[in-house]
Amino acid sequence: MYKNYLKRFLSFVIALVALVCVGWFIVIVAIWLHFANKGAGAFFTQNRPGKDGKIYKVIKFKTMTDERDETGEFLPDAQRLTKVGKIVRSLSIDELPQLINILKGDMSFIGPRPLLDIYLPLYTPEQMRRHEVRPGISGWAQVNGRNTISFSKQFEYDVYYVDHLTFWLDVKIFFMTILKVFKREGISEEGQATRKRFDGTN
Repeated sequence: MYKNYLKRFLSFVIALVALVCVGWFIVIVAIWLHFANKGAGAFFTQNRPGKDGKIYKVIKFKTMTDERDETGEFLPDAQRLTKVGKIVRSLSIDELPQLINILKGDMSFIGPRPLLDIYLPLYTPEQMRRHEVRPGISGWAQVNGRNTISFSKQFEYDVYYVDHLTFWLDVKIFFMTILKVFKREGISEEGQATRKRFDGTN
């Protein structure tokens, strides 16, 4: 009952209320980022696989500039990540625009984090099971290491969540997420501005 119906209903209602309450804050952050990103904009969208692997466009605050080297390639993430972007990422504010994705039904508050669509051919059948539910802003893997754990470990946590999804597990993850945000834990992989890409083995 909860997994198939009530979870979606609660996600929609809470996201709608949250957008009404923090809409003004989203506008302020967007203006702040627009100037910090040197005119590169405050938002970006990116293809991500959702439930059953269906591709949708995730909406996030943009925390990096579009600066490129002499060959036209983007500079490394560490060089493009702005001071404002670091603050936005450390407080997980960059996730706020995903409230729109929740309203649209692309995502839930809690679920496996949506990763790049280019990873789809690299998953094992077991790892693909992470797409049996809607992806979330936070999930079991995020409160158990986030970007500091290996992808293989993250996928283990994701499949565990799929197999044990309940209202009370979602409540537990919700409060654990709040604690992680205040502690600013697991924001980036050691030695990386964000995280290395998945290559099918790491």
